[in-house]
Amino acid sequence: MRATSLRKGENAALSPAPVLLSVSVSVQGPASDVSALLLGTRGKVRGDHDLVFYNHPAQDGVSVSGSVVTADLGRVPADVDRLAVVVSVDPGQPGGVFTRAPVLTISQPGATELSFTAPDFTSGETVVVLAELYRRDGGWKVRAVGQGYASGLAGLATDYGVDVEPPAPAPVPVQKPRAPSAVVDLAKVERVAPALVAPARQASRALAVRGIGQRRAAVYLLLDHGWNMEELYESFAVQAFAERVLALSANLDDDGTVPVLFSSGDQPFLEDIRLDNYRGRIDQLHTQVDWGWGNVAAAMRHAVGHYRESGAQDPAFIVTQVGDEPWDKAEVRSLLQNTASLGVFWLFVGFGRGKLAFYKNLDASTGARFPNVAFYDASKNPGAVPDERFYAGLVDGFAMWMRS
Repeated sequence: MRATSLRKGENAALSPAPVLLSVSVSVQGPASDVSALLLGTRGKVRGDHDLVFYNHPAQDGVSVSGSVVTADLGRVPADVDRLAVVVSVDPGQPGGVFTRAPVLTISQPGATELSFTAPDFTSGETVVVLAELYRRDGGWKVRAVGQGYASGLAGLATDYGVDVEPPAPAPVPVQKPRAPSAVVDLAKVERVAPALVAPARQASRALAVRGIGQRRAAVYLLLDHGWNMEELYESFAVQAFAERVLALSANLDDDGTVPVLFSSGDQPFLEDIRLDNYRGRIDQLHTQVDWGWGNVAAAMRHAVGHYRESGAQDPAFIVTQVGDEPWDKAEVRSLLQNTASLGVFWLFVGFGRGKLAFYKNLDASTGARFPNVAFYDASKNPGAVPDERFYAGLVDGFAMWMRS
């Protein structure tokens, strides 16, 4: 019987029969442990006994044996709403992380076998929630999740309410912002892109006033390409926004280039905007990208992967323009948490007509603080915001993080 492959976020119906969930880790991957979580209607465990693992291998119809979780769905109590299948790096393997995602196989007697392989990981993930089994209309379904945590079991415990005391992990080196050997010279802007000299100087003043006028960073730009942004692309508002970010980057990174990612679908479109090609560049590039529901999490993952592969020694300043709420809020939060130790700072810049409450209230909505995150509301028309106020909004949070 052929297996059906699930993509991330997809679900499938299950029969009432016992279900086997088998986890396979790449031979090049780290030694790992498989576990399961029994969750109530609020997405939290009822108590510490709801963590099923090698030291507590069975609970209320759910058991773990090696790399296989067995769920006898008919025996699961009514107050258990979901089951999460988790794979984690063996704590006896310091420094081990997932890069290639583990493969999950889901089988039931007489049913078509299901399989799921999450996208590869790039942020030092040590724990992955592979799938969830959840109640729906009197039955059960399975959803492919693939959410990773670089914060290990502690991060998992925060989300699911588990009181765990894992062995003390090896300390993760935090990449601190570094001072450059010399101040960036804006002569290149005057020579190659004279129309950007005025905003570049205003950006320079904003950085200097906040005490980071001589600091360096690799600047990235992520642009929402959802349907709600179409009018703002057509009016060149997004082009003007990108030009101002490019002018800022000239003060932080003298290569005159900003990688640009358009968040639309699971495969973000990556190009760049440079001092020597910026005129009409965004209008030229965005026509090569389909409209859709902007997948900001996929663009964030791609940007982090590009930054890490570049071997840059300076921190990353990732300016992420958002026009509406993300569809996968949990994954965005996980990415913010997982990149806090990588020298990555996220600035979410909201403009357009969509809802932005998620980005405005990140700290309040998660109960945790993200030291590497800030939000700037640039209004429905960022082009109408004067340079001085615009650059203050862009660099305030970044400057506080750089000085910390």
